[in-house]
Amino acid sequence: MKNKAIFLDRDGVINVERGYTNRLEDFVILPDLIEVLQLFQQKGYLLIIISNQSGIAKELYTQAEVEVLHHYLLGELSKNNITISEIYYCVHHSDISRCICRKPDSLFVEKALARFDIDATKSYFIGDKERDVEAGEKAGVKGILIEANISLKTILNQIK
Repeated sequence: MKNKAIFLDRDGVINVERGYTNRLEDFVILPDLIEVLQLFQQKGYLLIIISNQSGIAKELYTQAEVEVLHHYLLGELSKNNITISEIYYCVHHSDISRCICRKPDSLFVEKALARFDIDATKSYFIGDKERDVEAGEKAGVKGILIEANISLKTILNQIK
């Protein structure tokens, strides 16, 4: 039997969207996130983060700074028995270099579907931008568009 997954954008969905978040002191996990991710896991969903981090291409911050934030996030989630299967992030920006991993392209969604044997039709992509929804839907995953920085409890009724 194939797995099912919840794909999550990072900034605005997991942590407070501030625009180019790269410092640990600015990385604030959103309220209710822990509780909602625990519910998703209890329902049998794998949790996968897919994020555009174009600040790297724009030289606003480094890949090492992004890794520090992700290490912190994984540690905080782990304390609450939450497992993130993978964090995929695009380091490019279309003004600087071309790629097929930047959302709305679906490369990272497709990689995760194959790597973790995920049934796209039983999976969701939650994002605060149209490009998040589009990346999921290009790969056959149902997109859920939310307002940035709101509780994921607002969309629980949309997850089967």
